[in-house]
Amino acid sequence: MVGLAVLLIAGGVYSFVSMPFGTGIAGVFARVIPVALGAFLFAGLYMLQPNEAALLSLFGKYKGTDRSEGLRWVNPLYSKRKLSLRARTLNTAPLKVNDKRGNPVEIGAAIVWRVRDSALAIFNVDDFERYVNVQAEAALRHIASLYAYDDGEDLAEGETTLRAGMEVVASAMRAELQSRFAAAGIDVEDAKLTHLAYAAEIAQVMLRRQQAEAIISARKKIVHGAVSMVEAALQGLSERQIVELDDERKAAMVSNLLVVLCSDKETQPVINTGTLYN
Repeated sequence: MVGLAVLLIAGGVYSFVSMPFGTGIAGVFARVIPVALGAFLFAGLYMLQPNEAALLSLFGKYKGTDRSEGLRWVNPLYSKRKLSLRARTLNTAPLKVNDKRGNPVEIGAAIVWRVRDSALAIFNVDDFERYVNVQAEAALRHIASLYAYDDGEDLAEGETTLRAGMEVVASAMRAELQSRFAAAGIDVEDAKLTHLAYAAEIAQVMLRRQQAEAIISARKKIVHGAVSMVEAALQGLSERQIVELDDERKAAMVSNLLVVLCSDKETQPVINTGTLYN
């Protein structure tokens, strides 16, 4: 078509140069028509880059989509709308939402998507990029409401949380996004959480709660270890017959050892020069 258009234009130009003027209407048409027809054919040329498509329509009627890269030609009357098929990334700003417990949390995500069906993306929704932004925010809010931020006594054992089960949450988010994007012919290639934190108004309270849980857990381990050490000490004294202790002296010894082993500060020994009974 490029060659034909060039020949027509060249023929029209040649006729202007070679044919004498004053040949009437027929001579004018002989000069103008080849040039106009060549320009008309040139109007049907367009170029597509890799991962780019052109939607073709004729007087408002959809005729198809061209995905072949390189120099292309179609009927010049077709309107051509180019659309990128490359992968795109949407990095949502942190949203303040409520988790399963109703606690306000901040959550953000990075979503990788691409246009799969260009006709649906252009003709089924008004603005597919804005559609993606709105639906991504809606999906993120919905997913956050299905899970609690962190473990707690009110949750079933092994229940998925936002903080500990990010892979499960990401998989659920991809499925949610895919179902929402289907109307626009868009595929979700990946979706991951990029931001997760308690909202500022409860962050300090939740931090103290986490610190308290950590202290309680540490104390349990310390007490368990101290009891085991005291038990081993009493058993060793009894087996080696180093000293005979009655129940009252054993109780005093256990109390002293537990204070020494469980205290979070250095202990000061008190030397008793008398006996336990005076």
